[in-house]
Amino acid sequence: MTTLKDQMQVLGQQARHASRAMAAADTNAKNRALLATAQALTAQAEALLQANALDMAAGRASGLEPAMLDRLELTPTRIEAMIEGLEQVAALADPIGAITDMRYMPSGIQVGRMRVPLGVIGIIYESRPNVTVEAASLCLKSGNACILRGGSEAIHSNMAIALCIRQGLQAAGLPEFAVQIVATTDRAAVGELITMPQYVDVIVPRGGKGLIERISKDAKVPVIKHLDGVCHVYVDDFADVEKAIPIAMNAKTHRYGVCNAMETLLVAFSVAEKVLLPLIDQLQAKGVELRGCNRTRAIKSGVQQATEQDWYAEYLAPILAIRIVDSLEEAIAHINKYGSQHTDAIVTENYTRARRFLREVDSSSVMVNASTRFADGFEYGLGAEIGISTDKIHARGPVGLEGLTSQKYIVLGDGHVRR
Repeated sequence: MTTLKDQMQVLGQQARHASRAMAAADTNAKNRALLATAQALTAQAEALLQANALDMAAGRASGLEPAMLDRLELTPTRIEAMIEGLEQVAALADPIGAITDMRYMPSGIQVGRMRVPLGVIGIIYESRPNVTVEAASLCLKSGNACILRGGSEAIHSNMAIALCIRQGLQAAGLPEFAVQIVATTDRAAVGELITMPQYVDVIVPRGGKGLIERISKDAKVPVIKHLDGVCHVYVDDFADVEKAIPIAMNAKTHRYGVCNAMETLLVAFSVAEKVLLPLIDQLQAKGVELRGCNRTRAIKSGVQQATEQDWYAEYLAPILAIRIVDSLEEAIAHINKYGSQHTDAIVTENYTRARRFLREVDSSSVMVNASTRFADGFEYGLGAEIGISTDKIHARGPVGLEGLTSQKYIVLGDGHVRR
């Protein structure tokens, strides 16, 4: 009898073999695979909706929360967005093979660096079947093979999407095992996937904090991850209030359950009343629960007392912590202590203070006069993203095509020998 470990080993072997072909594939073949997948999704749209209906029915029966059901659901509009995403990735420049930093050395050799694929990427994610397309498209375009393990609640949707991807690969003459879906819903499959360094080069988890913590702790393969999105907006003494209020509103209320939503608002004392009086009215009108420091609560009623834990909290909900600070230094210190190194923004008209904020805030994205909601691969011009990394090694911030590659040194000589 074939065990789960055996099944995962086979997936790994097939992915490793396919990764060699993908690394050698030219740009045209990769683009043909992406566009053929888009055509397959178009042709199979009704089958995708039927498969998703099975997942939605099972999700409702098992008591999935409304937010999870929303992420799980496929609609004609969402299928069209997946197709558009494939076309956008096909239109992006291919990073593989790009040579940079070529220079002559005193010995006469030329030394430079070439961008190359990572190899086999394992991606573990929850709920959203559109991630299957996003992940596969980025891995394909960057010359990698991938093993995708979606949430058990989306198994029918993911398998239907995988069939379309397989058709796209076959149409382009690329190995169908370049993209593989873990077909079992057994959670033990994740444990196997993250402990196969002989076959898997990197793991990318996309999901809740519990999932990412578990993978980070147990993986024997490098992990590209972020645990929390505790994002801040700091309204500086020199802020334009007409900019500050819409930025703060967008950062908090554009979408609540996303990692780049603002969770704590910091406001300089000198502009606190001018900013908070109208802003709190607008937030409360949106149904946002506010938790503030004593000085915030003295400005406006209806604000609950913030605790120490509120400064660390990633709410992913219509809840916002507010703190009034006395200086730029205090704001930066607060962010570096309580933040998660994800995305933080300053609203200011003072160029020098903006530059200092950019330099001293230790986060993967730091912004001036813009909403934290822009921390996104698509908004950064990367096309689809595979996730956001708050690590400092290899990839940091939104991880697009270049984040799924590495570099190797290349040396050009003409009979040179070292003396």
